[in-house]
Amino acid sequence: MERMPLGISELDSIVGGGPPTGSVVLLAGDSGAGAREFCYTSAATNALAHADDELFELYYGSLADDVTLPEEVHYLSFTRDRPAIESEMTFVMESAMIEAAVERIEFADLSGEYFGLTPVPSEWYAETPAEITSLADRGSRRDVYDALGSYLSEHAAGNLVVIDSITDLAAGAGSEYGFADLSMMLRGLTRVAHRWNGLVLLLASVEPLDSTELGTLKSAADGTLRFAWDTGGSQRARTLVVEQFRGVLSRLREENVVRFETEIRDAGFDISNVRKIR
Repeated sequence: MERMPLGISELDSIVGGGPPTGSVVLLAGDSGAGAREFCYTSAATNALAHADDELFELYYGSLADDVTLPEEVHYLSFTRDRPAIESEMTFVMESAMIEAAVERIEFADLSGEYFGLTPVPSEWYAETPAEITSLADRGSRRDVYDALGSYLSEHAAGNLVVIDSITDLAAGAGSEYGFADLSMMLRGLTRVAHRWNGLVLLLASVEPLDSTELGTLKSAADGTLRFAWDTGGSQRARTLVVEQFRGVLSRLREENVVRFETEIRDAGFDISNVRKIR
């Protein structure tokens, strides 16, 4: 089975080098529990493999046998632009790592389509403010889904694509679509992703979702990584729970480990040298 690295060295080594290519993975996280840091680390580490061999070896190590690196790394956002994302990445990882990695990350900003028919002034999100008469043509929420689908169809094959975040699609104003449409979009994505042989990571903030909606998103993906705060004991700790995951969970259960404490280190999100919860 061909695999593609998540970019988290210890986690990849435990699951045989990474998830199977063609996987769509939901990263469902409580606020501040590490899901976004996971996205940044995954994108930056995979990009670093193409940008600087020595830095990749330093921060990640060696790739497992029969693991395929993504040909390209794409980071797609509906609400934030490249400078904002790069700035946040530097708070998570060493600046030398980010400076090298971002040159090999393609940033896609769909804020124009996302905000187009909302009360948000166009000068807040567009490099060139749109004329009022053009908003209906370029800013409908239908265009957001069309733009997302077109971008994935063009760029997802053989690549790593991070989508930040799908809950933005469910929560935006002015939409003729509802949560059921988002769920259907994700089911279609999971179907076609198996032909693309890449890896798609879907960031989802848990707070805006009820339990039924979260369950629906989980069922639409190949696997779910759940990021939460462990409030047991004397200290609060970030935890990662690997939930259903095609081609991955069986390997973890062989070790009786599906839950990890996590930390943010110089190379970003990490489960090295921390407690595996059995």
